[in-house]
Amino acid sequence: MYPPPPPRRDFISVTLSPGRSYDGGQALRRRSCWRRWKQLSRLQRNVVLVLVAFLGLCGLLSYVRVADEWTAVAGRSAEGQRMRPAHAPVLPAPRRAADNPEASAGASPQVRWPPRHVRRGPPNLQMRAPEGDVKERQPEAAQGRAEAAGEARREDTAPRNGGSWRGAETEPEQTTQLPSRKAEVPPRPPPQAQRMQNSPASQNERQQAVVEAFRHAWAGYRKFAWGHDELKPVSKSFSEWFGLGLTLIDALDTMWILGLKKEFEEARKWVSKRLSFQKNVDVNLFESTIRILGGLLSAFHLSGDALFLKKAEDLGRRLLPAFQTPSKVPYSDVNIGTGAAHPPRWTSDSTVAEVTSIQLEFRELTRLTGDKRFQEAVEEVTRHVHALRGKKDGLVPMFISTSSGLFTHLGVFTLGARADSYYEYLLKQWVQGGKEETQLLEDYLEAVEGIKKHLLRRSEPGKLTFVGELAHGRFSAKMDHLVCFLPGTLALGAHHGLPADHMELARALMDTCYQMNRQMETGLSPEIAHFNLHPEKSHKDVQVKAGDRHNLLRPETVESLFYLHRLTGDRKYQDWGWEILLSFNTHTRVPSGGYSSISNVQDPHNPQPRDKMESFFLGETLKYLYLLFSDDPDLLSLDTYVFNTEAHPLPIWAPA
Repeated sequence: MYPPPPPRRDFISVTLSPGRSYDGGQALRRRSCWRRWKQLSRLQRNVVLVLVAFLGLCGLLSYVRVADEWTAVAGRSAEGQRMRPAHAPVLPAPRRAADNPEASAGASPQVRWPPRHVRRGPPNLQMRAPEGDVKERQPEAAQGRAEAAGEARREDTAPRNGGSWRGAETEPEQTTQLPSRKAEVPPRPPPQAQRMQNSPASQNERQQAVVEAFRHAWAGYRKFAWGHDELKPVSKSFSEWFGLGLTLIDALDTMWILGLKKEFEEARKWVSKRLSFQKNVDVNLFESTIRILGGLLSAFHLSGDALFLKKAEDLGRRLLPAFQTPSKVPYSDVNIGTGAAHPPRWTSDSTVAEVTSIQLEFRELTRLTGDKRFQEAVEEVTRHVHALRGKKDGLVPMFISTSSGLFTHLGVFTLGARADSYYEYLLKQWVQGGKEETQLLEDYLEAVEGIKKHLLRRSEPGKLTFVGELAHGRFSAKMDHLVCFLPGTLALGAHHGLPADHMELARALMDTCYQMNRQMETGLSPEIAHFNLHPEKSHKDVQVKAGDRHNLLRPETVESLFYLHRLTGDRKYQDWGWEILLSFNTHTRVPSGGYSSISNVQDPHNPQPRDKMESFFLGETLKYLYLLFSDDPDLLSLDTYVFNTEAHPLPIWAPA
């Protein structure tokens, strides 16, 4: 027998090797990764390093951006508790008025309009205004509030009486040679205007027809050109000029006046969320001022919504570089993103009308914000043009050099394109400032006498009074439709105490502008008319050349009809305006939405649509027609508001 085997013993052998620790597996893996890294080519290693650095940089930038946004939100939330404007003139909103409009800034009742389910836009603007020296800014009404799911609030829409506001009650420092003004808060509209409800029930039949025309035009814009500059109604598309929603902004105050609540709210939301001036785009100083800046300021005054003022201030600052010229006469074009300004491509000069028809808007911007630069820039131009040689009894040439500051193309005088609104703004600045700036009034009165002496004639055989042109001493019986602003301007001056013969001339010129429409087969005026001075040559007073037969839906005739009716009470001016509205509906209305300019006002069967609806059709033409058909003299009273050359009402600074 064999002896039993010895008991089995299990044991663990541990070998300690020098230079290897307990985590040798991890070390091996690290060494394996290092070997793989070393096996890569130099190009591959460089590519990997660049990618890692790029991702790290992106992460850092994202962190900085998020931190800035949270800081801005916190700052704007705190700013939202600051004081609101005091006594800003606000027309009755197309909504129910606040129960206690006289409440103090700390105790004003909340005004919720529109209903809570209608979203008013984000609580924070998508773009902040450029940094400046103005310490206090008007907060947007919706800033600093959390948005509930599916709804947005808007509190304290109406300005409060308990607070002060920089620039609204204090007098800005005056550095100009024009008579000083006290920047007083414009008076509130009269009680009748305060009680205006803008409801369809209060509109007469003709006003309702204007509202219907606006809705039709707006439907085309909303469907085919929303957020773009202009509608092309025939091709159902759009065109861009500045890429800033030109038609939408131009029509804001028209919608408010017509009581179109839904349309106004939708447009307001677009302004809040989509309108940004941080764009690398050239804009025309004059057009962007009268249409966009004027439209935003007017929307602010009518609605009391601080969003529009904030946007207006941002745009105004971006337009200021245009004034950085050797003569301080501004360039015509400026890039609102880069600040680079330059003359137009077709000439080295600016037009006189453009550099002298931006004053109402810039002066009002200074009054509202306290930033003196806006007013100083434009009033320096006013003083400069006042002192220039080259005028003819108050009449000015059409062009001015931004380099030398002198008039160019001397000896040519017109009240049409490139000079027209110079005369209009002489009077309206005087009215805007409370009729204290006597130099403006003197220049205006001298110009009216110059018009009578050099440009006024009567046609044959109807003896129509018209305003022609003068070129190097030679008279031309040519009158732009643009000149039809003049009857309204003359009537406005007479209303504010200027000589009575201004009203007589206004009536005579109004008859002529009506005949420029009446004598055309479509009932719409051509862009340019020539008047017959020789009875033996023609039995018609108004003659039209082939290249001048187009109609761009311009407002000048109905603008003057509004002034003449408002200031005389003569209902024939309403009847004339009604004829023009019917002609627009007959010959320019596009069935799919919108209205189109036409190429031939003498062919009612084929007026040849030009496939373009200018923004001023909604901003001016339909607005003036609506006001013309109203019999309420307190609807935008001419003693409370002055209209800029794009029909945007701005408050008169002191009681007239």
